[in-house]
Amino acid sequence: MIKRTGFSRLLFATHYSIKGLRAAFKSEAAIRQELMAMSLLVPTALLLNISTVEKLLLIVSLFIVLITELLNTAIEKLCDHITTDFHELIGRAKDIGSAAVFVSLLLAIITWLSILW
Repeated sequence: MIKRTGFSRLLFATHYSIKGLRAAFKSEAAIRQELMAMSLLVPTALLLNISTVEKLLLIVSLFIVLITELLNTAIEKLCDHITTDFHELIGRAKDIGSAAVFVSLLLAIITWLSILW
């Protein structure tokens, strides 16, 4: 395996990141739903008559949801690669990943309600 450095490493890392985003978009309905929500909510946040910091908080809260969903998807894919049979620890790992997404969604909802209220 070639250890890349400098600009070459950045190019390859970007390529793999885009590849991961495409794979997640193709295989996960939740990712598609969250991106659809973001495509509506980010412009909404930008158009609201609120401070720049408040706009940033609204948008960042949405990106936190997406990041958490991507990490949860990675956990689920890895678990499914290990086994699709029921295993208590794998089930627990998937549940914890799902809980992380739930908490990030609560954070986004609380942020939006707090700022819009």
